[in-house]
Amino acid sequence: MTITITPAASERMRTFLAGAPGAAGVRFGVKKTGCSGFGYVVDMAHTVGEGDETIDVDGVKLIVDGKSLPLIDGTVIDFQRQGLNASFVFHNPNATGECGCGESFTVG
Repeated sequence: MTITITPAASERMRTFLAGAPGAAGVRFGVKKTGCSGFGYVVDMAHTVGEGDETIDVDGVKLIVDGKSLPLIDGTVIDFQRQGLNASFVFHNPNATGECGCGESFTVG
């Protein structure tokens, strides 16, 4: 299992974690949504559930549910600012297509 976090994404995640000292880490995964099938989930993880895997990426604990693992293996997580907008950006080698709005993706 390989997930990479760019320095910008790592800094953003560390900022969130610093504001929630009781958090177990950052939850990263996918859920069924959108017009293409799957959307990414990035949120604070307050607990580690059964079936979750904890991955330490450059000192940031990512909590990933077992169902998401094959869909996000090899993903690079970046954080980008464009004008007033800022968001996480995902470069997923498993994605075979994205919807027009970029909110969801498909796998082959």
